[in-house]
Amino acid sequence: MSRVRWGIIGAGSIASRFSEALAALPDAETLAVGSRSQDSADRFARANGFFRAHGSYEDLAADPDVDVVYVATPHPFHAENVELCLNEGKAVVCEKPFTVNAAEARRVVELARRRGLFLMEGMWTRFFPLMERLRKVLAGGAIGEPRMLTVDFGFRAPFDPASRLFDPNLGGGAMLDVGVYCVSFASMALGPPVRGTGLSHLGETGVDEQFAAALDHGGGRLSSVTAGTRTATPHEATVFGTEGYLRIHSPWWRPEAMTISKPGTGDVLVREPTEENGFVYEAAEVMRCLRAGKKESEVMPLDETISVLDAMDRIREAWGLRYPGEEAGA
Repeated sequence: MSRVRWGIIGAGSIASRFSEALAALPDAETLAVGSRSQDSADRFARANGFFRAHGSYEDLAADPDVDVVYVATPHPFHAENVELCLNEGKAVVCEKPFTVNAAEARRVVELARRRGLFLMEGMWTRFFPLMERLRKVLAGGAIGEPRMLTVDFGFRAPFDPASRLFDPNLGGGAMLDVGVYCVSFASMALGPPVRGTGLSHLGETGVDEQFAAALDHGGGRLSSVTAGTRTATPHEATVFGTEGYLRIHSPWWRPEAMTISKPGTGDVLVREPTEENGFVYEAAEVMRCLRAGKKESEVMPLDETISVLDAMDRIREAWGLRYPGEEAGA
């Protein structure tokens, strides 16, 4: 597999950004795009350098020359789009959130494992060089045992009830848009959450416009998460240990620097410059896994993706927030 041939389902802004990243990787080929109409697919292909344009997701999934598909559709359609590709024998990376709930995630993961196919959540924050450095720092005991964590991700978007941020039918709300980054980061640093609780403000369309949550990661490890789509926040993350703490400088979700602090020893600044388009690291990890014959990434394991969604389900259950099509308690 000298060059990995990519297909993309969806023709929106995230798909364009991912395409730019693929174009920067010499071993990636932007082969095909699938959209809901031929006109949309043609426009995207011309603008982003794809050789083939399919006027349906089904045609893209069935393209025999595509090695791996990146799913970049709205949140509620992730599960069915991933299943479509897996049933056609394709490896898949699905943009976060992997699915809208843990039940969907379990179903999709079971299908991939049953068919022996690669599958990964496209949680781009995991793959930056500084995040790799952070994992090594924590594992090496630089701040002692990590025990607590705070992380935020909030911004103020103009209210538009028809936009993906505020429309319940598109999985609107802070939890799925930016909160998932925070919960996933907490899981990476402290281990998978075992339970969670929190409070939210539900806006006039019924989605969570902001929330604050506390997560229990077991063994006394706790995290505090805040996120919002109508409230600006610093975009910082701090991990507290038994012997010190480390702070990822803003924006933590596209990190380039962190400060490690230990009482009595001073601060150590760590820098890891990044590519302008951070999707290059995610795409490179997918291709590394494919070449190695792996069915999932050790950096973003499927069981952890499920546990993160399970925690998010439990948090919003207390708010009475269910997405369209979910049953009570889902």
